[in-house]
Amino acid sequence: MKNKSKEYNISQELRKIIYMLCMVVVIFLADIAVVNATSEDDGAAAEQILDNRQEENENRTNINEPGTAQTGEDLEELNIANQLIFKYDGGNGELNGNLRILLLLTAIAVLPILLVTLTSFTRILIVLHFTRQALNTQSAPPNQVLIAISLFLTFYIMQPVVGRVYTEAVVPYDAGEIGFEEAIQIAADPMRHFMFEQTQRDDIAVFMQMSNVAWDGQTEAQVPTTVLIPSFIVSELRTAFILGFMIYVPFIVIDMVVASVLMSMGMMMLPPTTISMPFKILLFVLADGWNLVIVNLVNSFY
Repeated sequence: MKNKSKEYNISQELRKIIYMLCMVVVIFLADIAVVNATSEDDGAAAEQILDNRQEENENRTNINEPGTAQTGEDLEELNIANQLIFKYDGGNGELNGNLRILLLLTAIAVLPILLVTLTSFTRILIVLHFTRQALNTQSAPPNQVLIAISLFLTFYIMQPVVGRVYTEAVVPYDAGEIGFEEAIQIAADPMRHFMFEQTQRDDIAVFMQMSNVAWDGQTEAQVPTTVLIPSFIVSELRTAFILGFMIYVPFIVIDMVVASVLMSMGMMMLPPTTISMPFKILLFVLADGWNLVIVNLVNSFY
């Protein structure tokens, strides 16, 4: 009985081993089938990609084959978007159109600074501000209105200068008659002449002396632009404050008269500015003050 039970146990173990070997063989064969199927799919996909690339190569819109361009002209003929090309000798020293747009946008960003410093804007805005302070109306007219008035008056005063710049520099440059550097020099001449006429000679002499540059006191061509611009700014500030003081004088007289009357009446607790402001506005309106201020301010540039 013991021998039979041992044989039975051995047969069961053999069966288990056979079953395990069969399972290993089945799994191995399944892996081989999956690998073969995957390799076949990958091969088909690769062939499809190659076919698509061949079709794309056949349908390319390039004018020339890649790598065949030898000169700048060949590169320009290629269908390349947003190209930026610098030309020197071959382009007669001219700038590419994209670079011109970049320089134009840069000039537009700097334009507000040039408008404030190199034109009549500074003098006009300061004088209008002094007028409002003399009237003691606090914020009437508001700052936005004063700036708008100053801008339009600046356009009116600078119109002849801008017209000369356009006709003598911009139009010939667009027509290709002059180069970029020559156009800049021609455009600077009217602006320099305007600033030189409005600048006091003492201010120019001071800055010329600080720069160690000889000057006869009259010739405009001897004054560098780097000296003319700060001289013009200082001169404009001085002129604007002189005009503002002249506007202040009649209103100061009104304040003094009102203060004297109040003190003689014993009303010292009442602020004189509260009583004088209506008289200032009345005097300004009856004398047509805005017309006098603006007309004389514009005439100061001629």
